[in-house]
Amino acid sequence: MFTDYAKIIIKSGDGGNGSKSFRREKYVAAGGPDGGDGGNGGSIYFKVNPDMNTLLDFRYNKKFKAQNGENGSGNNCYGKSGEDLYISVPLGTIIKDANTGKVVVDLSKEGQTEMVLKGGRGGKGNSHFATSTRQAPHFSQDGEKGLEKELILELKLLADVGLIGFPNVGKSTFLSIVTSAKPKIADYHFTTIIPNLGVVESEYGDRFVIADIPGIIEGASEGVGLGIQFLRHIERTRLLLHIIDVSGLEGRDPAQDFYTINTELKKYSEKLSKRKQIIVANKTDVMVDEDAYTKLEQVAKKENMEIFKISAATKEGINELMNRVAEVLKELPKEELVPIEEKIVYTLEEDKNDFTVRKEGDTYIVEGKAAERLLGRINVEDNESMYYFQKSMRELGIEEELKKQGIKEGDTVIFVDWEFEWID
Repeated sequence: MFTDYAKIIIKSGDGGNGSKSFRREKYVAAGGPDGGDGGNGGSIYFKVNPDMNTLLDFRYNKKFKAQNGENGSGNNCYGKSGEDLYISVPLGTIIKDANTGKVVVDLSKEGQTEMVLKGGRGGKGNSHFATSTRQAPHFSQDGEKGLEKELILELKLLADVGLIGFPNVGKSTFLSIVTSAKPKIADYHFTTIIPNLGVVESEYGDRFVIADIPGIIEGASEGVGLGIQFLRHIERTRLLLHIIDVSGLEGRDPAQDFYTINTELKKYSEKLSKRKQIIVANKTDVMVDEDAYTKLEQVAKKENMEIFKISAATKEGINELMNRVAEVLKELPKEELVPIEEKIVYTLEEDKNDFTVRKEGDTYIVEGKAAERLLGRINVEDNESMYYFQKSMRELGIEEELKKQGIKEGDTVIFVDWEFEWID
């Protein structure tokens, strides 16, 4: 089954906690602190797997978590870092933030591997907090929690040429003739329900990839007939071959078909509507009305597009068209067709201003990443640890903000999830 869209949740590993430990040796009356640091949590990477061609695996496995770091221990022993997690995806996969819709990374190169979520940092052992005045710190630092993100995976085929047109106009037959691809072909609408890829080699030795995009119909840009899924695969192509049935056997108007499809392209993407396009008039071997082709020629002239008459069934005009496609591709640059403002790596950056203070009655609530990190270093049962807590609150600016909001002795403070009484 071909699957080109998936939504998953990933979580990087938590950092291990630092150790609170003291040297305990014979004949050493007062050993110093020797707590080791916790290991870093595992990060999450996405990598291109050339053997994958669908996102089917993600239909059943939607949650991915990297390994946590181990806690530190005494004798300055560091905890082991968690193993990184590598998630394999097909070539051409785009990863988006599910909340913002912003493109995180475009995996469109062979062998590409990208970090997306960085693991939590391991906490520091109590040996880091020893000073000349605090020689036996009874506290250490907890590891940072890993980040969790919901992501969208979209597979956009990597092809030089895209075949577009209404269902049953002969795109699959055309692809089977010009490449070694073997798509399902029959005389009914929506024979093709998945994109098909094939490699073309012209008589002059030029090679390029061509994709048969399933039939686009009126309303495709709004999702009619799975249109959004189909249109997604045209975005990376450099050239569009617009195949139109000019036989007249189904009573269709070729000129109207041309404008209907191009209207859907424009609704979906202004940039896509301006992509280089060649009109391919197919089924000329069974054409019942020459006027239909003449009208399409007039459309091609008006839109400043080339037009080729072919018959996919008899192969008439195929070589001339493919040679022209090879020439056009040499003139078209291989540009970055998926706009990425900047590759994103989600990290736990320490921001000293990342806290909020709000007042509810006589209670002051302190929240935010900076507050969480500070509380993770504190042993509330230890006096030296509390001195460190007060000093850190001043350095972070939390104490100043509390005073600005009018805190006074005896008021209640909820610091993340720890409640205490304020003392000046």
